[in-house]
Amino acid sequence: MSTVTLFRPVGDTELALIADSDWRAFPPRLPEQPIFYPVMNADYAEQIARDWNSKHEPSGVGYVLAFDLSEDVTNRWPVQIAGGRVHEELWVPAEELGAFNEMIVGPIRRIATYRDGVRVEEAQ
Repeated sequence: MSTVTLFRPVGDTELALIADSDWRAFPPRLPEQPIFYPVMNADYAEQIARDWNSKHEPSGVGYVLAFDLSEDVTNRWPVQIAGGRVHEELWVPAEELGAFNEMIVGPIRRIATYRDGVRVEEAQ
């Protein structure tokens, strides 16, 4: 099976919920979050974690997660451009997040941590 790696910038609350799933699933969206949008490249995920999550989370920390899915994922939810060319996302309707989670191959991995806009080195 061919896979594609996607990325998700998250804060503390979402990270804790993912850890509670044994690093296998993303939590349901809140009512005011109709779309789940993982991103297609690490640079974009790091930009969000660094420039948004780490500066707006109460803890001052943002994380970048990576995970693999069947390559078919982009047929079901086409890639969207949300700004410049590097800003590629999938727009998964909240009600389809369960199906999305079922397509994850292996565990979700934390690949970067930003504290107050600065990347910190750590072992997972």
